[in-house]
Amino acid sequence: MLKPIAGLLGDSNDRAVKKLKPLIQKVNNLEPTYERLSNAELRAKTDEFRRLLDEGETLDDLLPGAFAAVREAAKRTLGQRHFDVQLMGGVVLHQGKIAEMKTGEGKTLVATLPVYLNALAGKGVHVVTVNDYLAKRDTQWMGPIYHLLGLSVGCLQHDASHIYDPSMEDDNPGMKNLRPVARRQAYQADVTYGTNNEFGFDFLRDNMVIDISQAVQRDLSYAIVDEVDNILIDEARTPLIISGPAEESVQLYSTMAHLVPRLQKIEDYNVDEKQRAVILTDIGIARMEKWLNVGNLYDPSNYVLTHYVENALRALVLFQRDKDYVIKDGEAVIVDEYTGRLMLGRRYSDGLHQAIEAKEGLKVQRESITYATVTLQNYFRLYEKLAGMTGTAATEAEEFWKIYKLDVVAVPTNKPMIRQELPDYVYMNEDAKYRAVVRDIEELHHQGRPVLVGTVDIDKSERLSEMLKRKGIPHEVLNAKHHEREAAIITQAGRPGSVTVATNMAGRGTDIILGGNPAGLDITQEKWQLDHEKVVSLGGLHILGTGRHEARRIDNQLRGRSGRQGDPGSSRFYISLEDDLMRRFGGDRIKSIMDWAKMDEDTPIENMMVTRAVEAAQVKVEAFHFEMRKNLVEYDDVINMHRDRIYSERSKILSGADLKTNVQTMIQQELNSLVSHYLADSRTENWDMDQFTAELRTVFPLPTNLDDPQRLAMMDREEIQESLEHYSEELYQKRESEFGADAMRMIERAVMLRIMDSHWVQHLTAIENLREGIGLQAYGQRDPLVMYKKEAFEMFQGLLSLIQHDIVHTIFHVGLSHEARATAAKASAPTFKESVMSKVAGNRQVEPVAVGARKIGRNDPCPCGSGKKYKRCHGI
Repeated sequence: MLKPIAGLLGDSNDRAVKKLKPLIQKVNNLEPTYERLSNAELRAKTDEFRRLLDEGETLDDLLPGAFAAVREAAKRTLGQRHFDVQLMGGVVLHQGKIAEMKTGEGKTLVATLPVYLNALAGKGVHVVTVNDYLAKRDTQWMGPIYHLLGLSVGCLQHDASHIYDPSMEDDNPGMKNLRPVARRQAYQADVTYGTNNEFGFDFLRDNMVIDISQAVQRDLSYAIVDEVDNILIDEARTPLIISGPAEESVQLYSTMAHLVPRLQKIEDYNVDEKQRAVILTDIGIARMEKWLNVGNLYDPSNYVLTHYVENALRALVLFQRDKDYVIKDGEAVIVDEYTGRLMLGRRYSDGLHQAIEAKEGLKVQRESITYATVTLQNYFRLYEKLAGMTGTAATEAEEFWKIYKLDVVAVPTNKPMIRQELPDYVYMNEDAKYRAVVRDIEELHHQGRPVLVGTVDIDKSERLSEMLKRKGIPHEVLNAKHHEREAAIITQAGRPGSVTVATNMAGRGTDIILGGNPAGLDITQEKWQLDHEKVVSLGGLHILGTGRHEARRIDNQLRGRSGRQGDPGSSRFYISLEDDLMRRFGGDRIKSIMDWAKMDEDTPIENMMVTRAVEAAQVKVEAFHFEMRKNLVEYDDVINMHRDRIYSERSKILSGADLKTNVQTMIQQELNSLVSHYLADSRTENWDMDQFTAELRTVFPLPTNLDDPQRLAMMDREEIQESLEHYSEELYQKRESEFGADAMRMIERAVMLRIMDSHWVQHLTAIENLREGIGLQAYGQRDPLVMYKKEAFEMFQGLLSLIQHDIVHTIFHVGLSHEARATAAKASAPTFKESVMSKVAGNRQVEPVAVGARKIGRNDPCPCGSGKKYKRCHGI
């Protein structure tokens, strides 16, 4: 049954590729014509294409000519010519799909084709990379192509931004041809390279600014995401958050860190490895209650204690040092399970990171309050058109379509793939597996064949390194602890007889050249050629995986380091029944076979049936994680609707909408609401006039005729309503005459922004708390998601009402001193708004905000991007 379906899918991809061939032929037919153009004439093609767009032609109409121009520019500047399969990849990206292209097929060069074509529309194109280094490298590497064609290229870094400028020289090769510019200017470029974090955080900061001039991004038009599976799937579970410390004490984390190690596994708690959960038993609960001197740990009054206990237990049992995190410079730094790289600045949420800090005896940082947040899933869905490229997307095709509506097209390789993918070796236990791994590494090393050894975490890479040292086998170790030597290690990884032990760091974005990378080796071209031929004759680079990852594509990324561009190569994975994956998802069946066959522990099973069983286990895990991410999207879609509404209103305020009419409408609605509430009874003697007038005074100072409850009681409801409406308009006009129209517009803007921002922060916290507890609805036979949507909707309606209430109750009470009025006459809008906001906010203090890897002090620049000190902006 499965084979016909697989065949059908294969045919579907073949048909998609076949449809591209006539288009590729058109590009090839134009090549001789474009070769005859001078540089100036080639540059003029950009102006011609833009004129044709203005005259009504589409980007699809311009594609053959635009691609031919980019190919010619690449030949002249880089000495590289796009292969036909690279042109195919470019078309796939332009169509808003994912191009799956194998390692070494030149994805960075492929991206220049659709980037140039779409940049012609003048809306800006974003190229998203996985780290700052690649963003800068690709700007410098591909910059000459765009420059020749007359396009500007921007580059975002964590703490800087640049424009590609070939006239800029720098002693530091890493900064060559990069001119520092303001962040807004980098976004104004035709093409902007940067990481997903930089684009995402800039989006959030733009929605915290107090003046439109402080925003840096343009509308989100088109993005190409490099290593799309890493960013849109692996990173998708981690939201981008701008936050500040909360007030909770951190002492309880240390207390719990000392108590929970006294609990015993099985007797006091059970571990669900599949769900990655720890559950206290009745005995364990009783012990914790005794130690903490509480009657019932799970009583609602002890909710806070439960939170600390459960986090301390998770930190102790589920999170391991040198696997899930490392200790660096006195901090617990998370290790990305998919890439093996350090995630500087990232922290586990909900108190888990603090529990880890307490467990390791580090300084415990306070929990945080969220000021702004967005998941990568929802950020990238904001783009009008989205595309991506990677070497491994097919296994996640269903998720790409269901969440992002992105099709996956597997682009053929330029040369046939001849790498051998050997069946897995399966051993009874981990010790037997590692003995076999070391034996085989020793044999391959003596043959002179280069070996890349993949491990699943830092701890295992260092364990294997110790075993190799005892055997006297020279080798290099590449993991998050030695990341600064990554380039040097990869340069040598293809040398004859080299052994490189690496975590997942070596599985993505690393290009291992057989014989070594000549650009980084101190040898002659002749010596390199001999080494290259020797390695090729021995069978190329051998990939030795010491364990399967939970996701097949991570294994495929490791395999993909070998066999690039038609080179020979081979790969084999070594598995033990004690590996996490096998223990959690299906090792029992294989173990029973080995027991039945009475196999000794050093004899492996080598059988494609076993390999398929392992892959079936991986499919189970992938499906489990997909459901988690899908669930995350469904819940986040709710807050996303709230975010869209608030950010849209914010944008209108900043863009100069008619705020006077808006505020006056709010005032009338609020007054009508008060009349309906206090004067609802048809009998006037039942009206609570004292309370009614007291409430009115919180809105504005009352005139004599409206400040007397007895006089008001002599009027009917309609008369009171009309009098209040007339008075509010009159008073508003009087204030506008007093302050001046421009100053009044700025006051309106400042009041509305400050109140909206303040309540939005509180709403985010409330929604977060709602989401944490909504799972309990299942016990009442109610769908938690349905109840979450219902309660979140009611909370959002309450938020909108509260914002209106506070704006109305504030706008008549904000006054300006003589100095402030003088400032209003000559200051810039942001400066004046800052002064007004300080009056709206009063003396409220906000602690420093943590953005990405940075913690913002009161004298540091504000994270909103205003350029002001934090204490003078959002720190008020």
